[in-house]
Amino acid sequence: SAALAMFDALAHAGRLEILRLLIRTGPQGLAVGDIAPRMALPPSTLSAHLASLERSGLIAARRQSRFIYYAADMAALRSLVGFLVEDCCGGDPAACAPLIDQLLPTCC
Repeated sequence: SAALAMFDALAHAGRLEILRLLIRTGPQGLAVGDIAPRMALPPSTLSAHLASLERSGLIAARRQSRFIYYAADMAALRSLVGFLVEDCCGGDPAACAPLIDQLLPTCC
């Protein structure tokens, strides 16, 4: 069910682009005010997309002073990719581990 919520959140091009931006940004994330101009979305639309991604577990928010920063949750992304390749290689997901590690490093 967690994977379904993540896929549902990613089923919109705008949310997918926001997630890709946050992945590129790294663990420090971006303040909402820095995301908005890059996405060229109205504030209410951006807010709804961020809320959907956060509810799905793909991103996390943190408050710093009066700013809210969002960052991709790399552990959740690794889990989603792991779910996708769970049955790969004849049911030996460990065989896909190098690919997962290459796509989603644990450092973030």
